Amino acid sequence: MKLKFPSAYTILFALIAFVAIATHFVPAGHYERVSNEELGRDVPVPGTYQVVESNPQGFFDVVMAPIAGFYDPGSYEARAIDVALFVLIIGGFLGIVTKTGAIDAGIARAMVRLEGHEKWMIPILMALFAAGGTIYGMAEESLAFYALIIPVMIAARYDALTGVAIIMLGAGVGTLGSTINPFATVIASNAAGVPFTDGIVLRFILLFACWLACVIYVMRYAERVRADPEKSIVADRRESNAAHFLKGRAEGDGVPDFTTKHGIILIIFAASFAAMIWGVSVAGWWMAEMSALFIVASLVVGVIDWMGEEEFTSTFVDGARDLLGVALVIGIARGIVVVMDAGNMTDTILFWAEGAVSGLGEIAFINTMFGLQAGLSFLVPSSSGLAVLTMPIMAPLGDFSGVDRSLIVTAYQSASGLVNLINPTFAVVMGGLALGRVPYERWLKFMAPLMLILIVIIMAGLSIATVL
Repeated sequence: MKLKFPSAYTILFALIAFVAIATHFVPAGHYERVSNEELGRDVPVPGTYQVVESNPQGFFDVVMAPIAGFYDPGSYEARAIDVALFVLIIGGFLGIVTKTGAIDAGIARAMVRLEGHEKWMIPILMALFAAGGTIYGMAEESLAFYALIIPVMIAARYDALTGVAIIMLGAGVGTLGSTINPFATVIASNAAGVPFTDGIVLRFILLFACWLACVIYVMRYAERVRADPEKSIVADRRESNAAHFLKGRAEGDGVPDFTTKHGIILIIFAASFAAMIWGVSVAGWWMAEMSALFIVASLVVGVIDWMGEEEFTSTFVDGARDLLGVALVIGIARGIVVVMDAGNMTDTILFWAEGAVSGLGEIAFINTMFGLQAGLSFLVPSSSGLAVLTMPIMAPLGDFSGVDRSLIVTAYQSASGLVNLINPTFAVVMGGLALGRVPYERWLKFMAPLMLILIVIIMAGLSIATVL
């Protein structure tokens, strides 16, 4: 019998169990922390690491981890529950809009107008997502776009993976090359004690170089798939993906009529996403406000299409049901970090990293720092969480090796952004792949060559900047 790669749920549960076992062997440790008013958080104090009483995680902790990933069972503090709820509401909203036929008609009309030029959608869309990543660290918000972009890619005779790559790589490479991202560059720079504008030229160069590499890579893959659908990494899912994302409309079907009502609904559809981006980047919104926005948008679309109350509610619930698996993946992924923190492993691993870079020369230091930050990113997928955890400890070490602190910030954000393109502990990766119906192991296969290219670009950039 042919062995089958496990599902995302099995992978995440296995990682939870692995981390729990590790808490029995990794020494427990802790840094003293002080409140930082500018960051609004407690930050670790260099030189204060000490071994503490171990708290190994057992069977009960493992089975509780997926629940604790959604909220803290002790304090009832939210963890990933708000993101999961947002995903369910997005599913309901998309179900309502899809029911009206506006998306189907809009895609068909777009394909007619773009005939012969479809490939240029890829760099344009990836540039827009990269802008979101570099400006405000677009991550969870990108989950809302999968159901919009993937049908367009399939209708253009590409595949679902192309749509996933456009969104995940676009936003991801933007975060990798964060320039003014307040959740990565600004927090890390403040924690390192340098202005966030220091090193911004290098970050722009890395952003453009990595974006260009990703665009070329995705365009080459997409054109190969279009020329020969069997070259698709998800070729065996082609028919089921077309049925799922195009709602059963075959390639040979006639172009549906695009009515004035369809146009109004699509304007509301686009305006909802524009309002979401404005709210997050300008008005300080997060999951609660975004969820409320899409509830209101669903009601407005329902009224315009004049759905009855029963049809509206059943359609909304059906749409939410379609994304229930994604919501569960998000909570389970967060459970890994919960177990690691509860086992007092995080600070010990940071202490080991501190020892690994002490006393190295300039180029060796910055590249080792990049590698260590990449490793820590697997354990702490939150860019802001990683910045607060590592920068107060790692940034001062650069002074002894003659490396500017701004370069350490760039190494951190590049490593965090790079790892979060494939990180199974990052809910955005597992959630996005679930939305795109792309198995995790196939995403790794697609990403392996590109990851090597990006690593070379980043390490070359850091090394040259260190010498200069």
